[in-house]
Amino acid sequence: MVTSGSGSARKRQRIELDSRLHLDDIIKTRLSQGEIGALNAILDDGSIWTKPDDPALIVMFIYPDDTHAALALPGSPVAQGPDPNASVVALRTWVIQQAALVPNFNPGINQVGDLAAFHYLTADEAGLMMTQFWLNIPCGIGGLCCGALLARNGDAGQVLESHAIAGGAAHSFEIKGFQFDSGPSLFSGLSSRGIQANTLAQVLDALGESIECVQYDSWMVHIPEGTFLSRIGPTDFYKDLEAFGGPGAVEDWRMLQEAVKPLSGAAMALPPAALRGDWGVIITAFVRYASSLFKSFLQAGSSGGANKLIGPFSDIVDAAGVRNRFVCNWVDLLAFLLSGLKADATLAAEVVYMFGELYKPGCMLEYPVGGTAAIVNALVRGLEKFGGSLALGSHVDEIVVEAGRAVGVRLRGGRFIKARKAVVTNSSMWDIPSLLPRDVIPDELRRRAEDTPQCDSFMHLHLGIDAKDLPSDLEVHHIVVNDWDVGVDAPQNVVLISIPSVLDPKLAPPGKHALHAYTPGTEPYSLWRGLDRNSEAYKRLKKERSEVLWKAVERALGPGFDRSKCEVKLEGTPLTHERFLRRSQGTYGPAIRAGQSTFPGHSTPVQNLYCCGDSTFPGIGIPAVAASGSLPAVAANSLISVWDHLKLLDAIGL
Repeated sequence: MVTSGSGSARKRQRIELDSRLHLDDIIKTRLSQGEIGALNAILDDGSIWTKPDDPALIVMFIYPDDTHAALALPGSPVAQGPDPNASVVALRTWVIQQAALVPNFNPGINQVGDLAAFHYLTADEAGLMMTQFWLNIPCGIGGLCCGALLARNGDAGQVLESHAIAGGAAHSFEIKGFQFDSGPSLFSGLSSRGIQANTLAQVLDALGESIECVQYDSWMVHIPEGTFLSRIGPTDFYKDLEAFGGPGAVEDWRMLQEAVKPLSGAAMALPPAALRGDWGVIITAFVRYASSLFKSFLQAGSSGGANKLIGPFSDIVDAAGVRNRFVCNWVDLLAFLLSGLKADATLAAEVVYMFGELYKPGCMLEYPVGGTAAIVNALVRGLEKFGGSLALGSHVDEIVVEAGRAVGVRLRGGRFIKARKAVVTNSSMWDIPSLLPRDVIPDELRRRAEDTPQCDSFMHLHLGIDAKDLPSDLEVHHIVVNDWDVGVDAPQNVVLISIPSVLDPKLAPPGKHALHAYTPGTEPYSLWRGLDRNSEAYKRLKKERSEVLWKAVERALGPGFDRSKCEVKLEGTPLTHERFLRRSQGTYGPAIRAGQSTFPGHSTPVQNLYCCGDSTFPGIGIPAVAASGSLPAVAANSLISVWDHLKLLDAIGL
């Protein structure tokens, strides 16, 4: 329908279309997915789409390198266009003039490239071009992984994000030259390849993308017994146990390592990317990995069976005979930081996998150069490289369902975007029902939201600070535990502190540091429910509940730190989390206890509606949500075939 011009020739073509022609007939012969993605990347206003009979025109400019840009034009006398023989400068000037007629349109978007040709499309054709192969909402790490992998397999569509910044809970933001991570900053396996790699690294590998990382091997620990620098690896932790663990600590830790070792192979034998939601899993998972599964499960059988992996990790701790209080507290802390739950509720497979990563010879932790924004940017590059598109500031009000089938979404303001194949939502299980029409919410989704308990929320502290009076050997990560006896999951007890500018100085102005402190999923939402963010009561409570973060930072940074001299001070609450991340009650995620329940899969009772993110298997955390993002891409067998799935596994060396 739209053909690119050749050389510098500019030919104008008016494409006439019978407005009575059914859109299903048009779909067979219209624009490529790349063209659709390019158009949607520009048309983020959507104001002209609320009136199907509007006589508006769409002008698509086609560039010599076959990339495309587009502009929405309301009906007006000047909408007939410039002289087709006009110079590039004249054409660009005209584009900017027309852009001024479109509400909230950014004319700067169109100031690229030399134009080779342009075409007019009728309003009907424009509406067709807003039809997407699939839609993904919103774009946390899971959503971006899903969207990019679908695009890689030839099913390019659009990822919609309500926020102005992509990445969900892992997005980054900048203030006064300080770049802050909003969420996690502790990573490993990002530079690895193959079955041992972080699931996120496997996705990036499939997309042909990579990120530069800085490696390190330690973090600072501040506990009631004292302060020490903890190094990862198989034996370095022994000295810390000897100094702080008390009698029997080293022996119990060795017993636990021996119990975990044979299970580690089973936990890593089947990569999540091999799973899918239909009978094709027999080929992609169990046939493909039969040899390694058989070997690892035989090895695991000698220690009591691989069925231990689907229970709580505390079962393995108890079976190993671990009794030392410090070791039990430490295991609870590791499990809690991984899943938001202590060892008696965290899936053993998750902790076993983590043990295999953190306590193996030669292991290293990694931080992406450029912060978590580098991860998000790499996923977006992969998405767009294969013809998909990302639309920021696109607040989805409703998933539209017709005859039991998800057919698209309606944005705030009324714009409808049709999904030809599927809608994939990265929303939490408590937020999904609010996106569906009340009369079509399946009982299964309603019960799931009502019956699944939530982890608590967060308190956040982002600081821009001067490094002049701070220790020269400052560590990037600090863990503060105030009291073992109340439990690591008690409110205001554990504080995590990250200073990534220690590893990547470009994250802060010269001589400065960017710091993020937070309580990891332990802040009760009930304290904040119903408060007006502009009220004095809210401000008082925020100051009171942030104090634990300030005291932890003072403990970690020492006497050289002065809170009054911070150049940036941002205190976040559960209401902040709820508002910016569209998370019910600002929750960390589902508090699903291992051995009692399991994370749900990725299909739903609504046909062509799929889920990804931390409300689905395998759960909470960056590797887990990356895996969840790959699973809907393959579980929806109507989107990706078994054979394309196998090609994907080959591409990432699995």
